[in-house]
Amino acid sequence: MGKHIAFIGAGAVGGYGGGHLARVGYDVVLIDPWPEHIEAIRKNGLELSGVTDAEHCIVHPPTLHLTEMHAMAKQKPIDIAFVSVKSYDTEWATMFIKPYLAEGGYVVSLQNCINEERIAGIVGWGRTVGMIAAKIGVDLYEPGRIRRTVPMGGAHHTVFRVGEVHGRITGRVTELVDMVGHIDSVKPTTNLWGERWSKLCVNGMRNGVSAATGLTGNDGDRNDAIRRFAIKLGGEAVRVGQALGYDLEPIGPLDPERLARASENDREALAEIEAVLIAGSNSGARSDLQRPSMGQDMLKGRRTEIDYINGFIVAQGKTVGVAAPTHAKLTEIVKRVERGALPPSPQNLMT
Repeated sequence: MGKHIAFIGAGAVGGYGGGHLARVGYDVVLIDPWPEHIEAIRKNGLELSGVTDAEHCIVHPPTLHLTEMHAMAKQKPIDIAFVSVKSYDTEWATMFIKPYLAEGGYVVSLQNCINEERIAGIVGWGRTVGMIAAKIGVDLYEPGRIRRTVPMGGAHHTVFRVGEVHGRITGRVTELVDMVGHIDSVKPTTNLWGERWSKLCVNGMRNGVSAATGLTGNDGDRNDAIRRFAIKLGGEAVRVGQALGYDLEPIGPLDPERLARASENDREALAEIEAVLIAGSNSGARSDLQRPSMGQDMLKGRRTEIDYINGFIVAQGKTVGVAAPTHAKLTEIVKRVERGALPPSPQNLMT
C-alpha cells in the first residue's frame, strides 16, 4: 500500500472510491473544487453510507482544494491519479495533476463517459488506463456525505472493470484490480472499448432521461412511454457502437442485439426487454431514491454531461453513417431544461 494515490474529483464516485481506499489503509489524497465539501471532510471526516448499516463509516483522508494544489510539490509524487470529474472538466483536471506524477505514474479515467483520448492527449497513451464503474449508484447529497443507493455488487454483478487501451492485462491492471477489490467486485478486461461503449449505452438510456423528466431511475422504468423512449435510446446506441466496430458487452442486464431489435419494433424483443426493465424497477435492486447522475446535476443546478453522452453518440453515429435521432432529440430537450426554458417533466419526452 506504499503507492501515493490522488483522486481529482472527490464527488460521488471519486469520493466513494477514494474514501474506501483510505479506509483500508491506502495513501490517498482527495482533491476537489467544492470548498464546502473539502471543509466538511476536514472538520468531520468523509461519511460513507449504503443500503445496509454495515456499509457506514467515517474516514479522514488528506484533502486539497484546487487552490491549494501548490502543496503537492512538497508531497511524494503521485503514483496513481484517478480522474473522477465530469467529462467537460477532464482536460484541466488531467493538466492539473500531470506535473505531480511520479516517473512511472499513470492516470486512471474513473468517469461516466469515454475520456481516455482526452487524457492521453495530455499525459500520453502509455500513462492512460480506463476504469468503468457499472451500476454503482452513489450520491454526494451534502458536503462531506456520500451515500450508495444500490446494493454491493458481490457475486451478483461486477461493479468495476479495469483495462488498458491496447487490451492486454498488465501489471498495473492487476494492481488496480487488487486495490479496487477492497471497494466492491472488480475484474480486468481485455475489451475496454466495448465495456466503455456498453456503459455509454446505459448512461444514454438513463442520465438524460432523468434530467429531462425529473424522474428517478425506477420511476422512469415504470412509465410506459418513458421506458419505450429509453429503449429507443438504447437500441440506437447499440447500432452506432456496432458500426464503430466495438465488441459490446451486456447493457446492464440487457443483451445488446435484443435491445436494438426491441428499439426497431421487434415485438418479441420489445416484450422481453420491457419485462426485464419493469422487473428491475420493482426488485429492490436499486432504491427508489436512486437518481442517475445527470438527474442529480439538474437538481443541483450544475452543468450536465449531455454533450458527452447522448450528444457524443449522435456525433459518433455521423462518422459511420448511423443516425441517432432519439439521442439528438433528448440532447436538445435536456439543454432547454438546463437553460430554464423548460421545466423537468415526463411530458418533455411524450411529444
